[in-house]
Amino acid sequence: MVNYKSVLTTFCVAASLTITSCKKAETVEIDRTPPTSPTIRTQTLLTGYEIIWGMDFLPNGDLIFGEKRGRIYRQSGETVTQLTGLPTDINTTSQGGLLDIRVHPNYAANGWIYASYAASVAGTSNTGLNLIRFKINGAALTDVQTIFRASATNQWKGHYGSRIEFDRNGLLYLSIGEGGPSTYGGASSPNKNAQNLQTEWGKVHRMTDAGAVPADNPVLPGNTAATTVYSYGHRNPQGLILNPTTGDIWESEHSAKGGDEVNIVQKAKNYGWPLVSYGINYDGTPISSSPTMTGVENPIYTWTPSIGPCGLAFITSDTFKSWKGNLLVGGLALTYLSRLELNGNQIIRESKLLEGNRIRNVKQAPDGSIYVSVENPGRIIRLVAE
Repeated sequence: MVNYKSVLTTFCVAASLTITSCKKAETVEIDRTPPTSPTIRTQTLLTGYEIIWGMDFLPNGDLIFGEKRGRIYRQSGETVTQLTGLPTDINTTSQGGLLDIRVHPNYAANGWIYASYAASVAGTSNTGLNLIRFKINGAALTDVQTIFRASATNQWKGHYGSRIEFDRNGLLYLSIGEGGPSTYGGASSPNKNAQNLQTEWGKVHRMTDAGAVPADNPVLPGNTAATTVYSYGHRNPQGLILNPTTGDIWESEHSAKGGDEVNIVQKAKNYGWPLVSYGINYDGTPISSSPTMTGVENPIYTWTPSIGPCGLAFITSDTFKSWKGNLLVGGLALTYLSRLELNGNQIIRESKLLEGNRIRNVKQAPDGSIYVSVENPGRIIRLVAE
């Protein structure tokens, strides 16, 4: 280890215009060696579950997690308790089910927990998407409120997106995939939900913690008033996270064959789907002649082949040494946990962790460790920096 020395300036003490003493200060040694990479230990905390889609932590460290099939649990120490009282209209067909779970950042004062799910709607075979909030009393959900509904237009029951996050001002963000009749990119796509500003699908929504429209939300083209829609042109956004350094909301989404994205969500911006993409359609046909278009925000990072990004977490714990400030992204298609190194808003390098595992979600726990939700079987692996 190399130490660099910082030498304090020589100082003199003068009295009556005569220098009576002049002393050189002590040398202070400052360690400027860059932090090293951490040594990681893994621990399987839970196993034998179905797909664990959403998970979050209570202030006391208890874990709230859900299974896609429509079950929700609380882990306190070594005890896991299934909670009762979820809505009865959860639709688990195809990619649907109980999706994300998020604890209110001011939970200690208000007790609210949020969850999103694919919803059956009477009178139609299509599905919608609901956002609820609730409290916990013992082993039961109480005060269950539906604060947001996406209309029942999801015919193929896929691409719900669906992550929940809060910004520094306590406003709630909800990502929703394109839904619709199918998924196909290009100007001739039969599903342009993501570009349709009169539908909820293919958007990142911004609302109060009670589901109301904030006064400073954008009035988008074709509308006469602000709605919960904050940004649009999203295909299947399954990652949403507050950047603790900048305060921005970062988002990741699935493209088609190649072209998966990381974006910084900005007010009233169009992110392009299905008009442009860095990927191609599953049948090999091009989506666009160019991946860029005037009026469309370019992603800050893309993957080809597709990683299938699901879940995002910024590392803020000092115990992870040089990894502090990195962004973690779950990979469903390429089956690894992606560690992305940043320089400001630029992603400069990727490393792979937990290769061979289908990663559904990733969260940093209150103690600074990393919780990773893995499939087949559904389990949670904890990463601890030694």
